[in-house]
Amino acid sequence: MAERNIIQALNQAYHLAFARDERLVTFGEDCGGFGGVFRVTDGLQKEFGEERCFDSPLSERAIVGFGIGMAMKGLKPICEIQFADYIFPAYDQIVNELAKIRYRTANQYSAPLVIRTPCGGGIHGGHYHSQSPEAQFLHTPGLVVAAVSDPYDAKGLFLSAVESNDPVLLFEPKRLYRSVKAEVPDEWYTIPFGQAHVARHGSDLTLIGWGAQHHQNMEAAEKVSKEHSVEIEVLNLRSLCPLDLDTIATSIQKTGRCVIAHEAPKTQGFGAEIAAQIMEHCFLHLEAPVRRCCGLDTPFPHTLEHEYLPDAYRVERALVETLTY
Repeated sequence: MAERNIIQALNQAYHLAFARDERLVTFGEDCGGFGGVFRVTDGLQKEFGEERCFDSPLSERAIVGFGIGMAMKGLKPICEIQFADYIFPAYDQIVNELAKIRYRTANQYSAPLVIRTPCGGGIHGGHYHSQSPEAQFLHTPGLVVAAVSDPYDAKGLFLSAVESNDPVLLFEPKRLYRSVKAEVPDEWYTIPFGQAHVARHGSDLTLIGWGAQHHQNMEAAEKVSKEHSVEIEVLNLRSLCPLDLDTIATSIQKTGRCVIAHEAPKTQGFGAEIAAQIMEHCFLHLEAPVRRCCGLDTPFPHTLEHEYLPDAYRVERALVETLTY
């Protein structure tokens, strides 16, 4: 057990996985000798060679398409898309090819491909380096989608992705890469997909989030609980598809109120789907409408980033409004 940031946790997980399974390869823009723009693959090429860790062309479509072919032929590729904003040239490969291989071949083939990508705001990267596009893949059956929020989750979800026989998209909030540290076991461990984490227990309201937003949620929950003599329960979803509806329903049935917070724009965001699921399964337990606290329905700004992101203050307001409904 050692204290690590997310970069260090992922890098250690890479080394463990590569040492265990010779079928694993990883590639992407600058992933080889340079170790990636965020240094997640640092040292892999030196230890395991250029055939297993290498640079790709500047083509996201080629990265994913190449990975699909490798996966269908028995390798286990891990593709890095340098920024989540760059994933859209590969969208057709992901949703029309990768997600449907098991179905279209009547389970004769699978493509155990892992796609890692840094996402979200907080670094003043502007509209081409700050988006959170997870909802655009959650509408596609056949994909596992997970979101990292701390180093422990990062390693456990990554190793679960490596073990999976299905394609996995792993979204990693770049602003947390070095700013968040946690105790991470040295050995191999996994976090099952479809298992949310109850990060804070409470009885008055359920606050749901994932990725970097989880930390804003925890800050807001602590402050509102203290100032208003209530107890906010905080769920960190970790896995978006499959979704841990059992844990969500159990919490809602206890608290009767819910706020969902995420960085992506509000309209058609994944929070809307969660709210619909809560209405279908927990309607008679609700004491107030489910409220969403999200990014704005605009392109991600540069100088006004702090206005766009649902920070702890905005989440606090949503909590209080829901508590007093």
